Amino acid sequence: MNIGQAAAASGVSAKMIRYYESIGLIRKTVRTESGYRVYADHDVHTLRFIRRARDLGFSVEQIADLVSLWQDRDRASKDVKAIALEHVLVLERKIQELQEMASTLKHLARNCHGDARPHCPILEELANDETAPLPVKTDAKFGALGKVSA
Repeated sequence: MNIGQAAAASGVSAKMIRYYESIGLIRKTVRTESGYRVYADHDVHTLRFIRRARDLGFSVEQIADLVSLWQDRDRASKDVKAIALEHVLVLERKIQELQEMASTLKHLARNCHGDARPHCPILEELANDETAPLPVKTDAKFGALGKVSA
């Protein structure tokens, strides 16, 4: 099948298929004499695997590890579990950060009269030069994770 058919069958856009091939996430496909990519059923199966992993928020690097483990019949399931649990920790940190942001915005909105007057504590807080920017939380393995709440 051609790239359009593989995209339709896998739910991954043709542009992303080309990208995944360029970074080595999927193997380079066979090409016709005219240069068109030709995909087999196993390629579509791999693309579906990648799409499901992306839907769960795994990074490209994590997906590469997962694809490698998936294709390795001698893998240890503990290696797969470790990747999944690391990702859960990242997701939980992001959830906490989003909840903190929502809480701050709710507080500001409660203090805004929301009427025709120009006074607005939300805009005042955003414009407040005395409020130091929140430091960026980092993790050696995952890099920048977002803002640390004060």
